[in-house]
Amino acid sequence: MALKEESQELNEMEEKNFMAGEESFSYSQTHITEARNLNTHMTIHTAGELYTCKLCGKSFSLKGNLKTHMRIHTGEKPFKCSQCEKSFTQNKTLTVHMRVHTGEKPYTCKPCGQSFTQKQGLEGHLKIHTGENLFTCTQCGKSFTQKKNLDTHMRNHSGKKPYTCKLCGKSFSLNGQLRTHMKIHTAEKPFTCCQCGKSFKEKRDLNGHMTNHTGEKPYECKLCGKSFMQKENFKTHMRIHTGENPFVCDQCGKSFRCREYLNHHMRIHSGEDCFICHQCERSFTDRNQLENHVKFHIGEKPYVCHQCGMSFTNRANLEDHMRIHSGETLLTCKLCGKSFTMKGDLNIHMKVHSGEQPYKCHQCGKSFTDRNHLESHVKVHIGEKPFLCPHCGKGFTYRANLEYHLRIHTGEKPFTCPQCEKSFTIKGNLKIHMRVHTGEKPYKCVQCDMSFTYHISLKQHLQNHCEKNFSFSFV
Repeated sequence: MALKEESQELNEMEEKNFMAGEESFSYSQTHITEARNLNTHMTIHTAGELYTCKLCGKSFSLKGNLKTHMRIHTGEKPFKCSQCEKSFTQNKTLTVHMRVHTGEKPYTCKPCGQSFTQKQGLEGHLKIHTGENLFTCTQCGKSFTQKKNLDTHMRNHSGKKPYTCKLCGKSFSLNGQLRTHMKIHTAEKPFTCCQCGKSFKEKRDLNGHMTNHTGEKPYECKLCGKSFMQKENFKTHMRIHTGENPFVCDQCGKSFRCREYLNHHMRIHSGEDCFICHQCERSFTDRNQLENHVKFHIGEKPYVCHQCGMSFTNRANLEDHMRIHSGETLLTCKLCGKSFTMKGDLNIHMKVHSGEQPYKCHQCGKSFTDRNHLESHVKVHIGEKPFLCPHCGKGFTYRANLEYHLRIHTGEKPFTCPQCEKSFTIKGNLKIHMRVHTGEKPYKCVQCDMSFTYHISLKQHLQNHCEKNFSFSFV
C-alpha cells in the first residue's frame, strides 16, 4: 500500500515539474528515474516473488521481465533484423546485433584504442591492461578474465559437449558452434560478399574472405615476420614458436596445436574413415583431404606461384613453396645445418641421422622413415595405379610419375638451365645436365679410378673391365 502511494506521489511530482519548466523537469526527471530504480530494486527485498513462471518456477520482481522470460518457453522472437532476418526475444539484443551490419563499436578502450560492440567486451578487455586474471584453470594454468570463459575452456579437458543438434545428433562444447552447425541443415548464409557475391554462414568468415580481395594481412608475427589474413591462423602459428599444444588426446596423450588436428587424430582411434575416393577407394578422415586427393586424379592445380609459374593442388603447398622465394627457412637441423620450411619435414629428416625407420612393409620387410613412403611402396606389391592420365588413361603408382607424364601431352618443360637455357621436364634431368657446365663427374670406377658424368657411362665402362677379365681367363 505504501509503495502504491509513493508511486502516485512520484507521478504527481513529474506532472508539476513538467509544468514548471524545462530546467526543473531535467533535474526532477533524473531524481524520479533514480527513485523508481530504487523502488523497483526494493521489491526484491520487500515484496517477495511477485511474478512467477508457471512452467519453470523462476520468479521476477517486474511483470515485464516475466513476459520477456516466457518467450524462452514459447520460442517467440518478435524483434527481427531487417538485413538478415535473424530474430531476437528482446529489442536491446536486436540493437546490439545491428552493430554487426553497421560496424558500430561504441565502447572504446582508452589505453589502446580498441573498440567493442558490447560493454561486456570492453570490461573483459580492460583486465588485460590491469593484469587482472582472476579465473585460472587448475589443469593447465591458463587464466581468464571472465568465469564463463574458464567454464567454456574446462570443456577442453573434460570433453563435455552439452549442446546437441536435434537433427543429426552431433554435439558441441559451445552454443555458438551449434548455431553455426545448424546453418548446414538450413543452408542459411546471410553474409554476402559485395565484390564477388559469395555467401557465408558467419560474419567472421566473410571478413576473412574480404582479405582475398584486398590482399590485406593485418596479423603479423613479430618473431618471424609472417603475416596472416585471419586472427585464428595467426594464433595457431604463434604456437609454433611457443611450442604450445593445448589440445590433448585423452586416449594416448598426444597433443596438437589446433582442435582440427586433434579431431583428425581421434579418428585413428575410432577407425573412422568417412570420405572415400570413388576412383581408387582410398579413405580419408576429412572432406578437404579427399577433395585435395581427387585433384591428383584429374590433374587440377588451381594454386599458381606468380613468381615462377609452378602450380599446386592446394593452398598449403603453395604457401610452403613461396618460402623458397622469400628465403624463409625457420627450422634448421642442428646436426648438418639443412633448413626446412615445415616442422614435419625436419622431423622426417632427423630420422636420417638417427637411422630410425619405424614404418615397415609386411610383405618384403623394407623399412621407411615416413608413413607416406611406405604407403607408396605398398602400391608396388599390390599393383595399384591410382593416378590416371586424363588424356590417354595410362595409370601410375606415384603422383609424381603422373605429373612427369602429363608434360608429354602439354609439352611443358618447367626446369630451365640458367647457363644455356635448355629446358627439361624433370628437375633431376636438369641436375644431370648441369654437370656439362660444372665438369662434375660423380660416378667413379673402383677398378681404375676413372670418373664419369653419367651413371650409364660408368656401367658401359665397367663392361669393358668385365670383357677384359673374361678374355684373360681363356689365356
